[in-house]
Amino acid sequence: MKSIGVVEVKNVSKGVLVTDEMLKSAGVTLISSGSVCPGKFVTVIGGELSAIRAAADRAELIAEDALIDKFVIGNLGDKVFEAVCGVAEPTRKEAFGIVETFTAASAIEAADAAVKAGDIELIEVRLARGMAGKCFASMTGSVAAVKAAVEAGARTASESGVLINTEVIANPHPELWDVVL
Repeated sequence: MKSIGVVEVKNVSKGVLVTDEMLKSAGVTLISSGSVCPGKFVTVIGGELSAIRAAADRAELIAEDALIDKFVIGNLGDKVFEAVCGVAEPTRKEAFGIVETFTAASAIEAADAAVKAGDIELIEVRLARGMAGKCFASMTGSVAAVKAAVEAGARTASESGVLINTEVIANPHPELWDVVL
């Protein structure tokens, strides 16, 4: 899928309602949906860009003041979808980079900006599960490419005020790969 939408709300009950309305409002595919720490609810959908936009707009109306974040990307960067779904399989182990954010939507946007900025491979886009609501996008590639990608991802997250931190490790210890892959 090349188009994706994410809606993040403050509570589970509103999240379930919003997800139901999104699925009923347009021909979208549910990629993932569920509660995340600390009691937020994140829904990720895919499909045709116009359908995703309609579903996200409907979600915003239904969520009202419970909306934390939402976004739609029509031309998703290479392998972002796989990283969000947890099935990315990077083929290299070079420099390691990470962009950490406060919202799921911003982590995906940061990952998208990263892959469009440099010749990197995404490792994972972790969406708030088991991290008190924080999220991250991790990547590998040459040192220069990872630095450029992390900077692009950080710039995107900074624009919405949700950037927590970034790191680039030029030469990771071999055992670190067992932890991050």
